[in-house]
Amino acid sequence: MNYSNFSKHLLIGAALCCSLSTAAQGTAEDYKRANGLRQKYSANLVYYSGVEPHWVGNTSFFWYIRNTPQGREYVKVDAEAAQRTPLFDQQKLAEALGRETSRTINAMQLPLKNCRVDEKLMTLRFEHDGKRWTYNIQENTLKSMGAIPQRGKQRHWMEVDDEKGGAPVTSPDGKWTAYIKNENVYVRPTAGGQERQLSIDGTLGNYYSSYIRWSPDSKRVATVRIRPAKKRFVYYVESSPSDQLQPRLHKQEYAKPGDELAFRVPCIFEVETSRALIPSTELFGSQYWVTAPQWNADSQGITFEYNERGHKVYRVLEMSAKDASVRPLVEEKEEKYVNYPRIYRHFLSDGKRMIWSSERDNYNHLYMYDRQTGQPTHQITKGKWYVRGVQRVDEEQEVIYFSANGMKPGEDPYLIRYYRIGFDGKHLKELTPEEGMHRCWYSGDFRYMVDVYSKVDTPPVALLRNATDGRVVMELERADISALVANGWKAPEVFSAKGRDGKTDMWGVIYRPSNFDPQRKYPVIEYIYSGPGDQYVPKTFSSYNWWMTSLAELGFIVVQVDGMTTSFRSKEFEEVCYKNLKDAGLPDHIAWIKAAAQKYPSMDTARVGIFGCSAGGQEAMSAVLFHPDFYKAAYSACGCHDNRMDKIWWNELWMGYPVDESYAHSSNVDNAHLLTRPLMLVVGEMDDNVDPASTMQVVNALVKANKDFELVVLPGIRHSMGEYFGEHKRYDFFVRHLMGKNPPAWSEVK
Repeated sequence: MNYSNFSKHLLIGAALCCSLSTAAQGTAEDYKRANGLRQKYSANLVYYSGVEPHWVGNTSFFWYIRNTPQGREYVKVDAEAAQRTPLFDQQKLAEALGRETSRTINAMQLPLKNCRVDEKLMTLRFEHDGKRWTYNIQENTLKSMGAIPQRGKQRHWMEVDDEKGGAPVTSPDGKWTAYIKNENVYVRPTAGGQERQLSIDGTLGNYYSSYIRWSPDSKRVATVRIRPAKKRFVYYVESSPSDQLQPRLHKQEYAKPGDELAFRVPCIFEVETSRALIPSTELFGSQYWVTAPQWNADSQGITFEYNERGHKVYRVLEMSAKDASVRPLVEEKEEKYVNYPRIYRHFLSDGKRMIWSSERDNYNHLYMYDRQTGQPTHQITKGKWYVRGVQRVDEEQEVIYFSANGMKPGEDPYLIRYYRIGFDGKHLKELTPEEGMHRCWYSGDFRYMVDVYSKVDTPPVALLRNATDGRVVMELERADISALVANGWKAPEVFSAKGRDGKTDMWGVIYRPSNFDPQRKYPVIEYIYSGPGDQYVPKTFSSYNWWMTSLAELGFIVVQVDGMTTSFRSKEFEEVCYKNLKDAGLPDHIAWIKAAAQKYPSMDTARVGIFGCSAGGQEAMSAVLFHPDFYKAAYSACGCHDNRMDKIWWNELWMGYPVDESYAHSSNVDNAHLLTRPLMLVVGEMDDNVDPASTMQVVNALVKANKDFELVVLPGIRHSMGEYFGEHKRYDFFVRHLMGKNPPAWSEVK
């Protein structure tokens, strides 16, 4: 290499970078202003927002907290009368609580947590200062109910329950108790008498689950025989524990793609005869998971669900309590994957029908199934839109209440609205017609609903509606952002443009500095969290976006966009991710940013950076590995850089099973030698979400490839973007590499 030419090119590049940066950006004053925006754009400046109703039992009353300029008001609403009144006398409660705690309590800033009100609206229960309290609203009497009970240690979300800790279970008629003893199923008379062993083949290596289920007629029990698999563990060294000098070793269960899994067989036992019904596993042999059995109402069979390893087949199965035969009630088969976390199911009480959701027509919709034939009788919802959730199945009226996105042409397709529809697929009724992202809370009897809606650039409105037709009963609140705007706040811009195919709209947001000058050129930074499982661009109003608002204030335009590989548009839109997580929608993001820059010349596409955490950390590094012509710098925090190193359920769903060469193709470790752009890697040594070794293996590959990069290891930190220290490092990294400037000393911006 000619180092004199190399140095010359570096100097030219730096000069070009600085010449494009016509604004005084990335200065100490910018840092101070950016760091102060959290308080300056505080949610406390948005009044009459944050409505979260609490319906009181099955009554027509609910209560919520009003965020007023004077403080928090506790109010109750009578939906029948459309009236709002105080929930209680706040001054009296403040005085009573002050007397009990020997403190001065502000009536408009009551420190109440986990509030509950009884159905008579007489008693308020809450937590404060480590204690539980009850307050009689009418009599103005406050009583301490003692210390809040300490919660036991929660099982880590990666731990699989061995199902050995279940308590004995009494039969519905109260005559029998079932339990596990010596890995087998036993029963004994509740009133006393000799126990009876129902299973004889349970062993340490093939035992019965203690989560036993009685048939409704008390004649049989059902459980699962489990052949366990050897578990994988991840180990963490906590270098700097707070209570000792020496490091501490931590161990956590953590299954990864390709690992062996437990094998589960639902079984039925007759109590009187001790007859065992053990089914053939032909229809559920290649298991990712088999669910616990559920009894049919007539006690003649159980249902369970089978998720095939690799997720190409998903079945609801019924096993006969007479002959142990197994038949499918529902079968989903897909070439790529069945998106099983999305499945909704509801067994109707008539025992003959069930409602099931499926993406089989490219969109998530509801189907009515005949349980006798195991076939759908008809599709309930249909269209180029996506069912997001079912709030209620009203069997008496044969009506389904559900939420969906994408019904409105020309609008942001991710905006959720609420609807109702008949079992027959007729009489679809929109309950929340206003444009916006809606969230609703229904009364216990589903006569009323509280609807709160907003957009990122439109403050929230809260309405009480009739849940049958959506008619507005009363306006509860309309957020006031005048104080926020007076403090300099400007809304982000919602922007849409075509993606890689030139025809599909991609939707995102653009954040600009508060002192934005359209005549200047600004580097662009993309915040990324992409891939399947959700959509990630914010859709609701917020006065401050943690990842984007302050970063923009340094003199950047910060963007986020949902491209292909993300969810809730269509199955086809999402399935671009299959065996291809390195795609991350980046071709769509690039097209979108270029389209935005064409409309807004202040966006400098010659200086585009990217950052993200977790899957976003993987994707940020992938951007500079696979698209270095566009992305010029990447900050990658706690990335799952190789999908073989990450959690089993996320990666096998999208990358498939068995583990094949597609995992290597998407691996930042295997492709680390492609790095040509600045990269900062950040990892918490105690990350219990993504194995920290995933980052260190990237480091190892980069070192072997003789690549220059930066590494930040954070002692004691778990899964994180980098917390405050990492945030400052991120600011400096992009100022240095996108603005071509040396960032200010940390002492100047403390």
